[in-house]
Amino acid sequence: MTDFTKFYINGEWVAPIEPRLVDVINPATEEPVAQISLGSARDVDRAVAAAKAAFPAYSRTSKEERLALLQKIVEAYKARYDELAQTITKEMGAPAWLATRAQAATGMAHLGQIIAILKDYAFESVRGTTLIAKEPVGVCGFITPWNWPMNQIMCKVAPALAAGCTMVLKPSEIAPLNAMIFAEILDAAGVPMGVFNLVNGDGAGVGQAIAAHPDIDMVSFTGSTRAGIAVAKAAADTVKRVSQELGGKSANIILPDADLQKAVAGGVQGCFNNSGQSCNAPTRMFVQAKQHDQAAAIAKAAAEATKAGDPNTKGTTIGPVVSETQYRKIQRLIEAGIAEGATLVAGGPGRPDGLNRGYYVRPTVFANVKPDMTIAREEIFGPVLSILPYDTEEQVIRMANDTVYGLSGYVQSGDIEHARRVAAQLRTGNVHLNGAGPDFAAPFGGFKQSGNGREWGEFGLDEFLEVKAVIGYGAAA
Repeated sequence: MTDFTKFYINGEWVAPIEPRLVDVINPATEEPVAQISLGSARDVDRAVAAAKAAFPAYSRTSKEERLALLQKIVEAYKARYDELAQTITKEMGAPAWLATRAQAATGMAHLGQIIAILKDYAFESVRGTTLIAKEPVGVCGFITPWNWPMNQIMCKVAPALAAGCTMVLKPSEIAPLNAMIFAEILDAAGVPMGVFNLVNGDGAGVGQAIAAHPDIDMVSFTGSTRAGIAVAKAAADTVKRVSQELGGKSANIILPDADLQKAVAGGVQGCFNNSGQSCNAPTRMFVQAKQHDQAAAIAKAAAEATKAGDPNTKGTTIGPVVSETQYRKIQRLIEAGIAEGATLVAGGPGRPDGLNRGYYVRPTVFANVKPDMTIAREEIFGPVLSILPYDTEEQVIRMANDTVYGLSGYVQSGDIEHARRVAAQLRTGNVHLNGAGPDFAAPFGGFKQSGNGREWGEFGLDEFLEVKAVIGYGAAA
């Protein structure tokens, strides 16, 4: 595709009703790499009408037909895999190695997972004389972010297609190009007209129109808690289903019986991965007070070994953050950490040495952080780690839970039973024990202001299904 200003509606690339051109910026160079057009409520109307018209036929397709379609998407995705990874690097700054091994790879992981689940999924069961049927929820509206763009698109689109839903996607206007390639992938795979539609735009112009639209039966949103609240309010008047994956301020509890070197170094890497732009990043590291100074020294060495630089250069650990807006926010919060008295162990304000262009942030570690400091409470969404000392296990569990968020948590211990006991007391949707990575079959989502509903695996498929009881179904004629 060379013309990124069009939208994908009813199986065709169409011009926006009222073009509003904006640049897509490469955060490594601060230069435009493409132009898109922001859509409007009237564009959303067109896309929703196409999805609504397609729903009766697509919702009645068989499991076998949907499996065949998803397998075709796998093949079409593979054919564009490298291009997707390169595009993600270009528009949101992920290092090439990360874009290839993780960013684009998550799309394949979710596809493979949903295919495996769908093969054995029971949409109907009989209990007594009642048929329990799980049916597609209807027309879905998806609003997705820029930080893990293909991950968030695929973990919504794949289960929705498996369930028999039709949909309208609004990707982030900051990193939309990968989504437009994805639309071409679905087109090449033979997704029926109107089943998948894409309208670019911002939250005010398109996101709100999707959330409020009376013909959309469900909205699934991933982004900030602030924006999630706006989506939920817009959706309330039509009493549609709302599923949200929002912000996080995840605690990483390092217990005294953990391997301190391994736990701290791994925690720094986990915090800084993707330039800290992950909602589940372990940004609050809790270390027992007597181990605090040693942990700070380990974290300092790990931060100084983290190379921020050109995402296409071999050896780069982290690339830039996604935009000037994000860069300025992170700088403000680093300054707040210094002003409020936290100990700056590594990094600090400004760009890394030798980089005078691009939205690069110095890998930063604060120690002696107190729970009431801004950097311990606000989601920074950058490569900034806060180390908080604690005295007792009871205290650290209380401190870890003292947040409006509850997306993820991390526990490190030399005794797995000890780690499990602590994990059971954390008010979060996920807990990772001893460096365990993601599980694409496990439910992903949060407690409290980190959202509601679950994505990934079977739980993600369930989100797109309504439950119907047909009473008397099994009665004798």
